[in-house]
Amino acid sequence: MHNPTNNAPIGSLRTLWPLVRKHLGLFLGWLLALACTSAATLGLPMTFRVMIDQGFSAGGSDIDHIFVLVLAVTLALALASAAHYFFISLLGERIVADLRERLYAHLIGMDADFHDRNRSSELVSRLIADSELLRVVIGFTLSTAVRGTITVVGSFVMLFVTSPRLASYALLGIPLTVLPIVLGGNRLAAIARSNQDRVADANSLAAETLGAVRTVQAHSHEPYERGRFVTALQVAIAAARQRIRTQALMIGLGISLVFGGFTAVLWLGAHDVAAHRITLGTLGQFLFYAVIGGSSIGSLAEVWSELRRAAGGMGRISELLAESPTIVAPANPASLPAPLRGEVHIENVSFRYPQQPDQAALADFSLRIRPGETVAVVGPSGAGKSTLFSLLLRFHDPEAGRITIDGEDIRTLDPAALRAVIGLVPQQPTLFAASARTNILYGRLDASEAQLDAAVRAAHAADFIAALPRQLDTELGERGTRLSGGQQQRIAIARALLKNAPILLLDEATSALDAHSERAVQQALETLMHGRTTLVIAHRLATVLKADRIIVMDHGRIIAEGTHESLMADGGLYAELARLQFLDQP
Repeated sequence: MHNPTNNAPIGSLRTLWPLVRKHLGLFLGWLLALACTSAATLGLPMTFRVMIDQGFSAGGSDIDHIFVLVLAVTLALALASAAHYFFISLLGERIVADLRERLYAHLIGMDADFHDRNRSSELVSRLIADSELLRVVIGFTLSTAVRGTITVVGSFVMLFVTSPRLASYALLGIPLTVLPIVLGGNRLAAIARSNQDRVADANSLAAETLGAVRTVQAHSHEPYERGRFVTALQVAIAAARQRIRTQALMIGLGISLVFGGFTAVLWLGAHDVAAHRITLGTLGQFLFYAVIGGSSIGSLAEVWSELRRAAGGMGRISELLAESPTIVAPANPASLPAPLRGEVHIENVSFRYPQQPDQAALADFSLRIRPGETVAVVGPSGAGKSTLFSLLLRFHDPEAGRITIDGEDIRTLDPAALRAVIGLVPQQPTLFAASARTNILYGRLDASEAQLDAAVRAAHAADFIAALPRQLDTELGERGTRLSGGQQQRIAIARALLKNAPILLLDEATSALDAHSERAVQQALETLMHGRTTLVIAHRLATVLKADRIIVMDHGRIIAEGTHESLMADGGLYAELARLQFLDQP
């Protein structure tokens, strides 16, 4: 994925405000707890001054009362800190959950062109890794930054209240402390963004390899893939080392400057106590405020880089959210007639994939399919057969021409309404890591048990499902790996039967099946195709023989049309494909 910048501004975190506003109660609770925490923190030095000047120095008559006061302030700080942690942590969890929900809904609604351009593993990394970084930042870093800022300001105000002379000297050291933080911030942001990119690369590589683990093992390439992943991790560690080195330098320099200045002010204060210009308790109060302010500046130096990292993560998420799909429902979508006849008319359609602008996937393509007709599509790889399916499902829009269903241009329809009347059985069935029941119900989520059983029987899947350990409730494994190829296909056919769409797009699988599975799948397909307008990419002789029409495609055009016998008699491309694909079949 292209990242236009390595230096996302802190302002990109402002896009979180609408999510914060949804949980205003937690946000206000956090602000209240923050105010109490800061007040208690800034009140502690005053209690210690009273303790030193009136408790120890005054002969000890009020020691008990003074220590009760110190204990009360300490308990107030503890309770406020606990409330502060609770509110900000829960707020962070809810904001990130909302952000993930919004990003997931956005990604799953993006069109095919977007998903063709972006690796799914990297999108998942954005969804998980970057949003997880935001959770840590909102739950800890942002809170520390806000509280640190308030504490720094409050401490310096109280320093001037306590001793204007000493505070003036302390003020001279502030530019020396802030300057390295500001100068190092931009460089650290670029390094942090690079670090996140390298981690995303490693995650993407792992996801891709684990998703194809059988292919890796079949080629005995485990050492090779392990080496690739180790290399990716080493690159990520190198980027992290650079970030950590820069951040450590900033922290060390900041703390050295803060406490160097603190020591110098302590030396001046000791001379003021000796000269009786201030009391020992006042010096203690001043030093306490100086410690609080100095440590807060140190923490700000540390969290600043974390905020820049979070801004980088939010910038990457914002880039995704800024993408908009090109395939959208019109403002006032048309409605398909009910009941649907299922007439499909493709008129002079041309289309090129954005990734291959010089190559026409379809060129001036026209085809009319009558209601209930079965049309078999035959052609070499790259002829445009799968593109035809993508356009019918409106995963893409044609550059020229139009496609109508029962006379309605599909671009005037809501894509969801269009896809509801089209059933799809792809070449490689897509099964989820869920139960057989869940996978079949994907065709129609509200189907009854009777409808589910009818679909299973019609798909000739009842026998092998009954033999599974928990029948329909058996988990099928990732991509249905616990089933054979023929069983996976019958699950996909049962899903399509349950959907009961009047138009069917069928891409017959090319995987070699045993004779029993072949027969069961063919019988299931015949049941599925009965009474439906069907466009089938044919890989079986039985399919082309039973089709009402066969069209032969090459380079995005129809070059021949007819029955199996007439096309064989004509010779040409179909006869050649038939000899390669069909005639060696029983």
